[in-house]
Amino acid sequence: MTATRPFERELPPVVPVAMVALALSVSAGVLVSAQAMAEPSPTLPRLLVGVSLGLELVAVAMMVRIKPFAWARFKQVFGWAFLAYLTQSSIIAYSFVRNDVPSGPFVTLIGGLIVFATIVPLMIGFTVARYEQVG
Repeated sequence: MTATRPFERELPPVVPVAMVALALSVSAGVLVSAQAMAEPSPTLPRLLVGVSLGLELVAVAMMVRIKPFAWARFKQVFGWAFLAYLTQSSIIAYSFVRNDVPSGPFVTLIGGLIVFATIVPLMIGFTVARYEQVG
């Protein structure tokens, strides 16, 4: 069996789909924050977070179907990046609790943080693993 050279393979658009998911999630957070002093309408931000979660699942599904793929390298990079982003998201969530964010916006913001804490490590891990030569 010959090794697959990383620059000769065509891979699905995992990172672009993940970037759209991240952008939607961040947009939802901005919308909730912009309405902090008023009675916020939760519909659009929750819809954006829901779509971003769906797109994250699509990105994962596309990535899982790649054969061959450097899963060991992906897991290594994803694990460390996830630890960093989980720490960062936890600190942000703590600030929401500390500042008494009402439960409606809080749930939406936490949903966005979940996407943030998982999609960025996924993009970092995929980007590193896609350039690893696999057998």
